[in-house]
Amino acid sequence: MLASDNATPHNAAEYDKSVRQTIPYYETIQSETVDLVRTIRPEVSCWLDTGCGTGYLVEIALPHFPRTTFVLTDPSEPMLKQAMNRLKGLPEKRVKYLSPAPSENLAIYKNEMHPQIITAILSHHYLQKPQRSQATQICYQLLEEGGVFITVENVAPVTQRGISLGLGRWKRFQIEQGRLKSVVEAHSRRFNSEYFPITIEEHLNLLRETGFKIVDLFWMSYMQAGFYAVK
Repeated sequence: MLASDNATPHNAAEYDKSVRQTIPYYETIQSETVDLVRTIRPEVSCWLDTGCGTGYLVEIALPHFPRTTFVLTDPSEPMLKQAMNRLKGLPEKRVKYLSPAPSENLAIYKNEMHPQIITAILSHHYLQKPQRSQATQICYQLLEEGGVFITVENVAPVTQRGISLGLGRWKRFQIEQGRLKSVVEAHSRRFNSEYFPITIEEHLNLLRETGFKIVDLFWMSYMQAGFYAVK
């Protein structure tokens, strides 16, 4: 697989199209995240989207949260530039940008902002367990008391047979979306080599061990799952 300009297999300029051929229900993941926030913290004043990608989540959230300031960052500068281009023209009171950085490097902002919502959508699964734990801890520290951390990630089935079946189903989805079989096979080899999924139970335990008071699953399909945790 050709090198990308970010942790995903898709170059930033092609991400919006390619990710929809790769992740089942990609748009549903985003809309379900927005719907969860509308229920759990509809009055959110500051929402940090770490691993913001091309800014699609914020774009669809904006109409629902007219008094919210969205703060965006991403480990990839090309991705962050795509988000800036998507959301250009919006005033700073609505959209702000941090320098490109992964979640585990955001501790420098803990005295500057305490968002009520932090989202990390399809981003932390690129971290191995120690870095994932650190990233989760930083998000916990940044949140104000009662704030909510929402993450959606690729997840690992519990058994090897389950992994095999899950990857097989996922590969068929991609081929039916028009991706070349060779590209799909290369993508499946990223499992546990270029991204590092953990099981649903491991996710729940990590969030509990981090200190969150309420931890739960809010969405799952194929090999992707969404979790929320209240500080």
